[in-house]
Amino acid sequence: MRFSALKVLTQGLTGNRGWRAHWRDPEPAEAYDIVIIGGGGHGLSTAYYLAKEHGLRRIAVLEKGYIGGGNIGRNTTIVRANYFLPGNSEFYSHSLKLWEGLEADLNYNVMHSQRGQIGLFHSDGQRDAAIRRANSIRNQGDDAELLSVAQLRKMVPYLDYDQGRFPIYGGLLQRRAGTARHDAVAWGYARGADQLGVDLIQNCEVTGIDIVQGVVQGVQTSRGAIRAKKVAMVVAGRSSQVAAMAGMRLPIESHVLQAFVTEGLKPCIDHVISFGMGHFYISQSDKGGLVFGGDLDMYASYAARGNLPMVEHVAEAGMTLMPMIGKARMLRSWGGIMDMTPDGSPIIDKTHIEGLYLNAGWCYGGFKAVPASGHCFAHLLATDRPHSAAARFRLDRFRSGRGLMDEEGTGAQHNLH
Repeated sequence: MRFSALKVLTQGLTGNRGWRAHWRDPEPAEAYDIVIIGGGGHGLSTAYYLAKEHGLRRIAVLEKGYIGGGNIGRNTTIVRANYFLPGNSEFYSHSLKLWEGLEADLNYNVMHSQRGQIGLFHSDGQRDAAIRRANSIRNQGDDAELLSVAQLRKMVPYLDYDQGRFPIYGGLLQRRAGTARHDAVAWGYARGADQLGVDLIQNCEVTGIDIVQGVVQGVQTSRGAIRAKKVAMVVAGRSSQVAAMAGMRLPIESHVLQAFVTEGLKPCIDHVISFGMGHFYISQSDKGGLVFGGDLDMYASYAARGNLPMVEHVAEAGMTLMPMIGKARMLRSWGGIMDMTPDGSPIIDKTHIEGLYLNAGWCYGGFKAVPASGHCFAHLLATDRPHSAAARFRLDRFRSGRGLMDEEGTGAQHNLH
């Protein structure tokens, strides 16, 4: 079934009784060419591009819960390509280009809104860093604009420009950045993969990885054994636990990152805004809620919930940046499990076990990376060669020390624990 304006109108006039399920609910087969562990955004996009770009069909996505129930539904929905370091810069540029054609590609409305993202700076040093970043972004072929305080006052007049502690010196704007609807991204990729013959198997927890003489043979699951020529681990905050089933110890810590949303308000925030001194970021959803977040809770955990001190910290940062939100009632909060690498950059690579592949370590960049992560990981799985946009995301950089990409000092930073 293809979506169209005529289809939506017809269904609306006939009681919406003609819609079919977006994807099948198949029983797992005995064997597949490729088994993908993890039915989040990265796993679903990997399956979709394996089928679409490489013509593979005997693929299964195994999800221990329901499709889209993990981090893909637990984030602040920001899409951007304003990274600085070689390796990250070209990857997120590749991802943004895929975002811009995603709805037409999937025939699905993921509510991608290029409303622009403004990163504020608050000192001469931060201004210099923003200029370097802007030059790097523009050299990569993406857009970046430096904004003066006068320009910011015109665009976002509700910020507190005159605060004594963190005065606003200016901002870095990427107009092509913005947001997308996280649930719709999962549903769109799931629907697209299913239509291309991929089996999406829900409520199927992987309990073991079968390896014989250094070669992967398949997986053990709560729904029985499944043989596979290749197994791909794409489980975000659970990466260390799943890799341990194969006897691997990853350079990853899992941390909680909280996010928040207020009650619905009239439109007031037109952009995504990042507070350079408070690690605070905010946008307004299509339903009117202010969606915002801050730093990690700063302790290792697998609990998808947060703690009250971080709620207070994020609220303080929000009030410091824009006091106008003080009367808005917080509707709910949630936590995602972040797989943090020491250098704050991801891993897309083969492991030392033949047929076993890893996609992990997305830190703060997981949602915005969904299209490119799946596209590049699918290329690796299908060809056994890294995609050019993800060539630096090697696992062995943490062993050798060569090629580390510490984008903002926002990795797990084991030395501080």
